[in-house]
Amino acid sequence: MPILLAIEGAAAQGVLWGVMVLGVYLTFRLLNVADLTVDGSFATGGAVTAVLILKGMNPVLTLPVVFIAGCLTGLATGFMNTKLKINVLLASILTQLALYSVNIRIMGKSNIPLLGSPTMMRKFSAVIGNRLNNTQISLLMGTIIVIALIALIYWFFGTEMGSAIRATGNNERMVRTLGVNTDNMKILGLMLSNGLVALSGALVAQSQGYADVGMGTGTIVIGLASIIIGEVIFGARFGFWYALLSVIFGSIIYRIVISIVLQLGLKSTDMKLLTALIVAISLSVPVFKAKIDRRRHFLRNAPENEADTRRHASSEKIPVTDQNFGPGR
Repeated sequence: MPILLAIEGAAAQGVLWGVMVLGVYLTFRLLNVADLTVDGSFATGGAVTAVLILKGMNPVLTLPVVFIAGCLTGLATGFMNTKLKINVLLASILTQLALYSVNIRIMGKSNIPLLGSPTMMRKFSAVIGNRLNNTQISLLMGTIIVIALIALIYWFFGTEMGSAIRATGNNERMVRTLGVNTDNMKILGLMLSNGLVALSGALVAQSQGYADVGMGTGTIVIGLASIIIGEVIFGARFGFWYALLSVIFGSIIYRIVISIVLQLGLKSTDMKLLTALIVAISLSVPVFKAKIDRRRHFLRNAPENEADTRRHASSEKIPVTDQNFGPGR
């Protein structure tokens, strides 16, 4: 059935884009920053991997180079924010704006096709004897990469440096009093985030068979939507590793929803409107949930509260007798 094939493709894309969501999660939840650099660094990842593949480099070996390139974009934002004292939101917008020109410089044009080029998916397909199609290979490889990245992120943020980054986002003043250079922690967090985003851009470019200068447009919104969806559906239960896993599932669910809606007849030009609605609804769900919980708590304790109020009023009441108005009063 066409809709099942669409869901399979959406799941594969959700996993590959999930690497980007991990990067956005690091800044949005750990550093409390909405970093708009990701719209540019995602395309940087696709541009770098496409150029290196066409120059003959092994597609797997392009990934470390892509990660470093993404880290440099985060370094630019972090430097402007911490050293030049530019607001982080404005600094990320400036970096994103500059990356549009940088990415065209890297590619030499606005679009590079990879049709026929030895991407990771094609190499893996040749190894297993072409038993899986490109979508299934993308899903399998994306799953392996995501599991490995979650394990690495979980380990790193359990180290002293990783804990310092988390503490910086939680309470910057307190961490500074402990002798930690919070500026360096912010820069490192932004670098790691954009390195992951660029890595996701490289995987998506190799999967879809081309790199485009505009492929990162709206990346931050997609990342935030995936994070909120994952948190709303799966909640916070078992710890940091569970939070990382939940945002990956949020990315998959987001892609599946988009795919199903498109299959039902919505135009592709309406995707940005749909994305905005999904983000708005996802952000409002916790607010309504909190209101419902407070209402339930009030109704559950209303009889007890009313009884306590009556007892308190009766104990405070002064009886009116003739003695209250006797001589000398």
